[in-house]
Amino acid sequence: MKSGIPSLNLPADAGLPASGTTPAAGLQAVLDNLDALVYVSDFQTHELLYMNAYGRRTWGNIEGRKCWQVLQDSDGPCSFCTNHLLLAEDGTPNPPHVWEFQNQLDNHWYQCRDQAIRWTDGRLVRLEIATDITRRKQVELELQEAHQQAQAAALEDELTGLHNRRAFYEFGGQLLRHAKRHASPLTMVMMDLDYFKQVNDTYGHDAGDEALRQIARLLQNRVRESDIVARLGGEEFALLLPDTTMGEAIELTERMLEMLNELVIQHKGRSIRASASFGITRLIVGDQTLEDLMHRADRALYQSKDQGRGRVNTCSD
Repeated sequence: MKSGIPSLNLPADAGLPASGTTPAAGLQAVLDNLDALVYVSDFQTHELLYMNAYGRRTWGNIEGRKCWQVLQDSDGPCSFCTNHLLLAEDGTPNPPHVWEFQNQLDNHWYQCRDQAIRWTDGRLVRLEIATDITRRKQVELELQEAHQQAQAAALEDELTGLHNRRAFYEFGGQLLRHAKRHASPLTMVMMDLDYFKQVNDTYGHDAGDEALRQIARLLQNRVRESDIVARLGGEEFALLLPDTTMGEAIELTERMLEMLNELVIQHKGRSIRASASFGITRLIVGDQTLEDLMHRADRALYQSKDQGRGRVNTCSD
């Protein structure tokens, strides 16, 4: 197969072998020993004009073929082609464009350096130097996934899978700022299980953990994707409901209380029933932080406790 590299008319001091070797032959030796793909293609027709030995070993013969046929085995120009980024509006070359890409033909990751250069016949062509970075990228992606998993774990209650206290404050703060900015309703529900210590003392902590898991699923199944439901610790839960009026929050909470009263938790042949007290508040003028809402919701919650538990109370100011 012909190499396809034309005479480049390099200066005598280009750093190539001086005796018995032409500049073009020396340049060919350099390019063919690079551990990276180097190719040149026509801007208009996409015809491959040159490919070094690394590329030919990997993708085969280029003669009479276009870059998207050889490198992607596709039926037309690639949707991610960067040709439009390589030339300025006046037709002069832009600085090199460096990007990372996963080739769908071999599934390898490459760092690509694309540039418009002047070919030996005077026309501007596309030069790409693509270095295989698959090993580095795999490590990078594994580290990224591990970081995401660690971050998710830091925001998740290990026992119930709900958001934990940290997540409640982090995401709840975002909902609070959004509600204040757009003057939209926001309600908070605080929930505390009644006599939960007796469940642990009577049936054991395994039974208490199972009760918490089932109650968490009940709560999660009743809220929207936009809502936040979290276990703040122990037997205390909180819900933050954006675009929800006080009346809507009361209706939802009373339904949750009914479902809790109907819930029978089976554990090692024993039936465990649950009950909870609720406190509800809404965003009012002057609220600056989630704590402002939580203080009022807590007051309403303890009113429910004082009135005999297993009920819902509200506090609006």
